[in-house]
Amino acid sequence: MSPIAIIGMGMSPSDLTDRQLSQIRQADILIGAERHLDYFKHVPARKKTIDRNIQGIVDYIKRRMDDRSIVVLASGDPLFYGIGAYLSKTLGADRVVVSPNITAVAAAFARIKEAWHDAAVVSLHGRQHEAQFLESIRSAEKLAVLTDPHYNPAYLARKCMEAGVTDLRMCVLERLGTKDERVTWFDPSQAVGLTFAEPNLVIFRRTESERVSALPLRMGLPDDRYDHEQGLITKSEVRVVALSKLNLDVDHVVWDLGAGSGSVGIEASLFVRNGRIIAVEKDQKRVRQIKRNRSRFNVANLEVIQGILPQALDGLPRPDRVFIGGGGKDLEAIIHKAGRRLQSPGIIVVNTVLLSNLTTAITAMEALGLQTDTVQVQINRSRPMPWSQRLDAENPVWIIAGREPQ
Repeated sequence: MSPIAIIGMGMSPSDLTDRQLSQIRQADILIGAERHLDYFKHVPARKKTIDRNIQGIVDYIKRRMDDRSIVVLASGDPLFYGIGAYLSKTLGADRVVVSPNITAVAAAFARIKEAWHDAAVVSLHGRQHEAQFLESIRSAEKLAVLTDPHYNPAYLARKCMEAGVTDLRMCVLERLGTKDERVTWFDPSQAVGLTFAEPNLVIFRRTESERVSALPLRMGLPDDRYDHEQGLITKSEVRVVALSKLNLDVDHVVWDLGAGSGSVGIEASLFVRNGRIIAVEKDQKRVRQIKRNRSRFNVANLEVIQGILPQALDGLPRPDRVFIGGGGKDLEAIIHKAGRRLQSPGIIVVNTVLLSNLTTAITAMEALGLQTDTVQVQINRSRPMPWSQRLDAENPVWIIAGREPQ
């Protein structure tokens, strides 16, 4: 039995060595993407197209590998975000031989004649790594992004604009290694709405010589560290208690409703490293403040939506945790709509200074079958006097947490 040959195609057949071409010509079965198999129509081997059912390809190989010579064609280099590692793991490392080749990223940097040993690389090709992309685009000097039809260059450009990251240029490299190859530089604003040939990848290059530096983030930051309207921010001490009640985990989806300055959602990112935080705020001025605060603290996984609650909740991904810092007269409707979308076992936390909303929150949560727990937080701040200090009282805040009964 011959081991399975996994051959990297590089950018095109012109990147293949004589030895690799010989293996392809002698194969009984040739497996690859349709565009790769098209290069070898003249080869008499049986052809099998790789589709989204990768496990089906593995099963196909296992049924034939004992008595057939099989070659798998992979894009670029098989072990650089390619199929090689998966086949090696599922078939067994001793049953495969991997032939490396030029990666798309190496070819792309060669086209623009820049070194890439100091570049960050993110793959969005069939992967939901948007938070990793947003984090990298804020900090990296050079960033290469492997795209797919959904996470395409126009989509990435729009995300840059929404995140307020505009101090960069983007190079879109289309159909590398083919006669239709095209290499074009854009400002992100120019690429939004454009259509690009597949396959493609994008290189982002910061236009300033220095990286954007973010302020350090921790729980309970002083209120003046945030851009906010006077008085319209969850106070630092209250913020810490509310976050403790949310009991956040690393991969949660969190809704911050009536987000104001976004301070709760931003500090939630300290715990929700791999998940998503969605801040919903109706006021346009406050939406801009949230975005500025997001950039100030380099929070990559915070999304900002301008909308009126509870209607703005339609279409959002189901949450594991919901924080409601602003609801007003619509609090009951917001709780009911959020509660019906809540993942199990989820938690809803409401902050309110209004007596009527205290009762509303408890009643609405209990109607959803949630067990409620209420604490009152009273903050008194010291103020200087001529020969001593006095205490000024802030408004007392009720924090109501609702969760499924244990």
